[in-house]
Amino acid sequence: MDRIAHLGFLIKDIARLYVRVFEQRVQHMGVTLDQCKALVYLSRNEGVSQIRLAELTGIDPMSLVRILDRMEGDGWIERRPHPTDRRARQLYVKPKAQPLLEQIASESDAVRAQTLAGLKAQERSVLIDLLERAHANLLEARVDEAARSEVQPSASRPRSTKSSRSAR
Repeated sequence: MDRIAHLGFLIKDIARLYVRVFEQRVQHMGVTLDQCKALVYLSRNEGVSQIRLAELTGIDPMSLVRILDRMEGDGWIERRPHPTDRRARQLYVKPKAQPLLEQIASESDAVRAQTLAGLKAQERSVLIDLLERAHANLLEARVDEAARSEVQPSASRPRSTKSSRSAR
């Protein structure tokens, strides 16, 4: 059996299990993974817009709005007017959220320790180095693919002609 052939399955399964364990550990706090993610990213990027926070977290913008509404209602975050754009709001973490952020960090540490149990410090470092390189490779491939698709017109894209417009 070629173990490398199952790399994608292994990565996906590790991610699924990691998320499941984390969600079980924070369940008593009454928060979801996406709420944790939004709050942690916001604490590291205060003043961002909702759109930027959605990009940073990978959370669907409409779902993020509901998450932020709840967090604002709970007194964890606040939305402030943007100084130069009347349509935009900037997001900030309120002091009330600090104990929650500390609990999230503690649970994250515990899950990470459980995941890496039995690995020596050097093995952990090598693992992270290799994963970062694989991540960079995939990001580069995504950028290369986007550049190629901009340069080469899609063969499957229908071309607009007078006859096809008049048929509508």
